[in-house]
Amino acid sequence: MTHRERLICYSVISLVLLFALCVTVMSCQAQPLTRTDFILGTVCSIKFLHGGNQKLLDECFVYLRQLDDAVSANKEGTYIDAINKSAGREAIQVPEEVLELIAAALQYAERSNGAFDPTVGPLVKLWGIGTDAQRVPAPQELQAACALINWRDVVVNTAERTVYLKRSGMRLDLGAIAKGWASEHLAGMLRAAHVTAIIDLGGNIQLVGQKPNKKPWKVGVQNPFGERNNSITILTLDKPMAVITSGVYERYFIENDKRYHHILDVESGYPVDNGLVSVTIIADSGIQADALSTTLFVLGIEKGLALAEQEGVEAIFIDAGHRVYTTPGARLLITDGLDEEFSFGAQ
Repeated sequence: MTHRERLICYSVISLVLLFALCVTVMSCQAQPLTRTDFILGTVCSIKFLHGGNQKLLDECFVYLRQLDDAVSANKEGTYIDAINKSAGREAIQVPEEVLELIAAALQYAERSNGAFDPTVGPLVKLWGIGTDAQRVPAPQELQAACALINWRDVVVNTAERTVYLKRSGMRLDLGAIAKGWASEHLAGMLRAAHVTAIIDLGGNIQLVGQKPNKKPWKVGVQNPFGERNNSITILTLDKPMAVITSGVYERYFIENDKRYHHILDVESGYPVDNGLVSVTIIADSGIQADALSTTLFVLGIEKGLALAEQEGVEAIFIDAGHRVYTTPGARLLITDGLDEEFSFGAQ
């Protein structure tokens, strides 16, 4: 090889190595696309780990805003607001998605024998937890509100696409299922676009796609006694799933040294008081995980574990004594043990 040929060869090799280095640096510097906003009454964050673009990310938040404008019970002009204002008088026609969401909520009410009840609205409004009007209602107020709660008094006409509440004063509130519905819809959008992502709607986690490094997903279980992002353990998931928690730490106020949280007992009218502080559901479906996290909290450990098995989901219960109770499958997902402040309860 002549001197000139050697120089050309070295130049080509150098260019190839430089190009490879540039690609490596660019890959290392690339940041996931992320957006955060306050929607559905909470902080919502979506992160694209692989695939997608800013346009698709923005479309996700357009959908969240549209859903909030359709089904919020706390805003004027939504379909739920119209249904509630027309309770006992007339049926309200709604879009197909709103009808499907209400029908899904009623299905979980039936399957839980009313432990999950989307007509809890009179109690939610009375307590006002998380608003400027939060207070401890008088016993007679609670009794009157509870008398208005009965999911069987919701009439859904699929053919006419209408919803009717039979009695004046009834109120739908889909807060215990709307975020799961939203995350499931977004997951479908992102799967269709071949995006790997983390959807976090106020702590409701929905994982989408396969991680770029093909390693298992790792999701923390919130410490109900600690600050946000302080976990009691890490779950190792071999596929993308929904991980959704209901707990006493999410929305509450304190009066006379007593904590009043937002998970309400539709029979007593007071916040559920069964010794639990949080319930985490791990499921394929965000809708199922969201509805069941509230339902199992209301039911308590024994009945909750039974329903989790019946529904085919994994569940983690944490009680006020820092004890952790799990379904058998959930126990297998806890590969690194628990924080030292916690221990597994007898089952």
